[in-house]
Amino acid sequence: MKRTIWWVLLVFILGSAATYYYWQQSLQQSVPPPTHSEALPAPSAASAAPAIRHPLETDPARPLPVLGDSDAAMWKALAGLLGTESLTKFFYPDLMIRRIVATIDNLPRKKAPVRMMPVKPVPQPFARLGTVDNTVISPGNAARYTAYVTIAQAVDAPKLVNAYIHFYPLFQRAYEELGYPKRYFNDRLVEALDDLLDAPDSGGPIKLTQPKVMYEFADPALEARSAGQKIMIRMGSKNAAKVKAKLREIRHEVTRREPKLNRP
Repeated sequence: MKRTIWWVLLVFILGSAATYYYWQQSLQQSVPPPTHSEALPAPSAASAAPAIRHPLETDPARPLPVLGDSDAAMWKALAGLLGTESLTKFFYPDLMIRRIVATIDNLPRKKAPVRMMPVKPVPQPFARLGTVDNTVISPGNAARYTAYVTIAQAVDAPKLVNAYIHFYPLFQRAYEELGYPKRYFNDRLVEALDDLLDAPDSGGPIKLTQPKVMYEFADPALEARSAGQKIMIRMGSKNAAKVKAKLREIRHEVTRREPKLNRP
């Protein structure tokens, strides 16, 4: 128990998602950076393509690298938004788009992918208090997220979404590679954002249980929440409120870029 939207969301939420691994793997060491083949398999796509709910307008004339050669371009774009120092501190430099897509796709699920995390895990140990029979998350645990929250609050949401739209064809290609050839990645992004925004306020001390090696929420209703919502709960109420404010900005920017004909 020592240890995951776009660029800022990635740094904070995906960085937080990395702590999900530490939560689940308390007695294990950090895993090495993965290969693309380690992406989690997706459920089989439906035979008929569902209607696109949140289309984006992209410019097909703007040149983009192929997905397999996109790391340098992505690194440059992220460095322009976050700075090279922060980028080097938080992100793995390889398979960047594929890691991002795999993590975003899994945040609304029960488990987020471990070996495809785009960011490096936070170094601080998970903080808890109490005895074996009465363990709670320590109020001091929220401090582990301070750097991520600070970055999240500072980033310009419109610029973030501009960069996302520029690279969108590569995000879509990576999503199709996961096993969704008939689905639209931007729809999944909005679903992930909505799921995070629906996370309940953690309120007072959160009790934990340890049925085996891994810690879990003692409250079955909390333990049944998605991986993304558990991240929001563990970061503490004040941090979660700040992050949700930024997520709402990002969601607004993404959905307002939809073609006018698609709007109500």
